[in-house]
Amino acid sequence: MSYRALIVDDEPIARRGMRTRLAAQDDFEVVGECADGAAAIESILELKPDVVFLDVKMPEVDGFEVVAALKPEQLPAVVFVTAFDQYAIKAFDVQALDYVLKPIDGERFERTLMRIREQLARKQPDQDLAGRIEHALARLRQDGHRAYADRLAVRTDNRVRILEVADILWVQAAGNYVELHVANKVILMRSTLTDLTARLDPERFVQVSRSALVQVRHIRELQQGFDGDYVLLLNNGATVTGSRRYRQVFARLGL
Repeated sequence: MSYRALIVDDEPIARRGMRTRLAAQDDFEVVGECADGAAAIESILELKPDVVFLDVKMPEVDGFEVVAALKPEQLPAVVFVTAFDQYAIKAFDVQALDYVLKPIDGERFERTLMRIREQLARKQPDQDLAGRIEHALARLRQDGHRAYADRLAVRTDNRVRILEVADILWVQAAGNYVELHVANKVILMRSTLTDLTARLDPERFVQVSRSALVQVRHIRELQQGFDGDYVLLLNNGATVTGSRRYRQVFARLGL
């Protein structure tokens, strides 16, 4: 049996090194290479590899955002390739979620390949991968490692849109989706508000109600509303209702 592998890394020498290592395995076939996260998302959907060796730190769209942009049933087995230090990387060593630390150690890589073979032999999609990644990211943040998104990869129709987090005015929950309000447009993204909140820097975004997040720098004015609620006036003229239950947030902002 041959396992189809996709290599994703923004460094050409790293891609060549991974291809060489996989070429030495009789049961792995490299079906593609990508130099960035957006291309990785498209290649995963088009090529449907069994496993992706995914660099964590890449410009524009990083490895975490690649996983977040795909549905669980669209994800192959994922092996993160990273230069995080040994202490931080322990957060990723959970169940089927695996990692390879740069520079790659041959013995550790062999264990990773065995782990891949075992997972793929079960022929069951890893439905909980995204949840475990969020848990791992939370652990990294608690340990003082910055892991908040600067960009979001949003899949719309047959393309992937790269959205700067700084451009988001506010976010509205919509079931298993969120509405990202950018300038005078609304972009629909597949994510719960809880999951997206975990990916955004709490120094930049605050939750003002059960269903809304607002980026602090876009708040122009806070007005007293009815029944103790608040109305936030944003820089583009939009208004967002804030619940009185979140008044401690407004106090922290000095509003």
